[in-house]
Amino acid sequence: MKTPQYFSLLLVLFLFFNSCQKDESIVVESLEMHNVIDKIIDIMVEDIFSPPVASRIMAYPNIAAYEIIAIQNPNYTSLNGQVSDLKPIPEPISPLVNYKLSALIAHIEVSKTLVYSKDLLNKYTDSLYDNWSSINEKEFVASKEYGQRVASHINNWKDTDGYKEIRSMTNYKVDYNDPSRWRKTPPSFIEGIEPHWNKLRPFVLDSASQFMPIPPPTFSMDEGSVFFKQVKEIYDISNEITARGDDSEEIKIAQFWDCNPFVTVTRGHLMFSVKKISPGAHWMGICMIACVKTGANFDKTVFSYAKTSIAIADAFISCWDEKYRSNLIRPVSVINQYIDESWVPILQTPPFPEYTSGHSVISGSASKVLASIFGNDFEFDDTTELKFGLPIRHYASFQEAADEAAMSRMYGGIHYRAAVEEGIKQGSDLGAFVVDNLKMKD
Repeated sequence: MKTPQYFSLLLVLFLFFNSCQKDESIVVESLEMHNVIDKIIDIMVEDIFSPPVASRIMAYPNIAAYEIIAIQNPNYTSLNGQVSDLKPIPEPISPLVNYKLSALIAHIEVSKTLVYSKDLLNKYTDSLYDNWSSINEKEFVASKEYGQRVASHINNWKDTDGYKEIRSMTNYKVDYNDPSRWRKTPPSFIEGIEPHWNKLRPFVLDSASQFMPIPPPTFSMDEGSVFFKQVKEIYDISNEITARGDDSEEIKIAQFWDCNPFVTVTRGHLMFSVKKISPGAHWMGICMIACVKTGANFDKTVFSYAKTSIAIADAFISCWDEKYRSNLIRPVSVINQYIDESWVPILQTPPFPEYTSGHSVISGSASKVLASIFGNDFEFDDTTELKFGLPIRHYASFQEAADEAAMSRMYGGIHYRAAVEEGIKQGSDLGAFVVDNLKMKD
């Protein structure tokens, strides 16, 4: 027969283990950060954000997460005083705050203010929040409250960067009297995207024009001119690649790095969009691959995303500053008018001026930052485009990937050589500046 003392012991043990379960801390791993980034990118693709806007959507949430990591990890330094106008984030009030959880929540809450499909994000995050709350409600509540306070702080800062003001500025006006100027391109003839992007506050740069490249070759259809030779080079490359068929390595490269969210397909009277990842999001995917391959812990993962996204965002500001200054006409417009009216580039031309190449600038910038974190000879398999039906490509370094991304624009028939070569230099110089001037890791 069981004694009363026996039952009392069982009760004590039950209460002890039940108490331990309730007090279990919420474990936040790098994978959860990667999953949140993946979800945000999926929503950006769904919402069809332009590449510059997409870069802004990535930067602010990553900074919010990083600032929380930096406040409790002595190996990382706050961005306060390093990026324009950012003030110190508030200190936590509760001792129950789980900093990693707060960082993830701050990232999510800032992201909610930046995307259109908030219902998709809310559905995803509600499930996460319910799971975390079921593990340790008190810790979750304290961490969420702190994450939301930091998110509010970052949102207030974000709202002073000039984005709201440029939403109401005039569209780009095409000057059809100047043959050198950009004009809307087939097949959808979309208005010029983000002509006022250079008015945004940069993160690290002194100004949008700090890394202004040399001017593009002067427009001239004289057969001896540099400009004509570069136009003819694109026409000849395109014809040669097309003649070899879809299995051509150049076509594979062009398609892999297309990353054009504005691609449209026309079938009879029906026109529809093909959703694709943006160039900046592709490089965030590469950042993810590097973090996973090296087994980066949560803090280093957040640091890597933040530094890379800052470089990408400033690269877009720098590139768009030049695009609407030089305002150069695209190859399809020139070739159709002067050389071959039936010519179609391998890639669909995106809706903004030609010089410099956005992919080249962004790739040059991102590759410099990633190399500073993971090494110059970091070898990786780029699986970023698998979800869009494109195969894996292998690279011996970030620089090799950046160079290929830049050349893909010539293979695709949407950029002249000068835009590619000067673009990769512009981005590389900018990326090196970010590495040298943004002190995030002790």
